[in-house]
Amino acid sequence: MPEADRRKARLVRHRRVRKRVVGTPERPRLNVFRSHGHIYAQVIDDSRGHTLASASTVDVEVKTQIEELTKTEQARVVGRVVAERALSQGIKKVVFDRGGYKYHGRVKLLADAARDGGLEF
Repeated sequence: MPEADRRKARLVRHRRVRKRVVGTPERPRLNVFRSHGHIYAQVIDDSRGHTLASASTVDVEVKTQIEELTKTEQARVVGRVVAERALSQGIKKVVFDRGGYKYHGRVKLLADAARDGGLEF
């Protein structure tokens, strides 16, 4: 499957999921974006359109923790860090938005690490 078709299919899946998954002030949305080399996570309040907390493999703080780790282990670190940052903002419950990706591999490990970090979803 060519890269452009794969991207279009993911965006179609993402739009379908986003019809139902909406972040509120009481229960914001934990969004995951996965590129070839990096992984990003944001906690978003869709009613205001604000990002409340975020973490990624390009963050300076996270970068020091992930040196010489595999991409799957890096996803685990990002999940733990985004959970810490969300809890410091007083956010305990979120809805998980997998971004059209399969709930598998790096996406699953990020979600599991966020749960272990104290987020409920």
